[in-house]
Amino acid sequence: MDNTEVTKRLEAAGVKPTPNRLLVMKELLEAESPLSLAYLEGKLYPTDKASIFRVLELFAKKNMIHVINDGSRSLKYEACPSGHHSVDDQHVHFYCEKCERVYCLEDTPIPHIDLPEGFRVRSANYVLRGLCPKCAAKS
Repeated sequence: MDNTEVTKRLEAAGVKPTPNRLLVMKELLEAESPLSLAYLEGKLYPTDKASIFRVLELFAKKNMIHVINDGSRSLKYEACPSGHHSVDDQHVHFYCEKCERVYCLEDTPIPHIDLPEGFRVRSANYVLRGLCPKCAAKS
């Protein structure tokens, strides 16, 4: 993915395309699965952890990314497929307890839940935990 496409995505969300923001968003868009801050820090070296975290926080505030709590004590981040976060584009994630990888189950939408009157959902975190096919085959 080239920087022109990434720049357009940032500008569409009202985010100025700085070098760090371009780097982080490009990495998120090219990723096959959600990424941790530690992974991004290693991949984007010499960009420091605090700068990457500030970019991720901005993207989350602007509803450009999903923040996933998979129970591993390390949040994971992924770019919203539509470019703008909504509950409708969220999907189920699977956390493998052996290899510690998070898999996007993009064809498995988060189930609809009827809430009491007055409640409005802005975000959902639906994570299944167990063994991925590779790790299950080794067991």
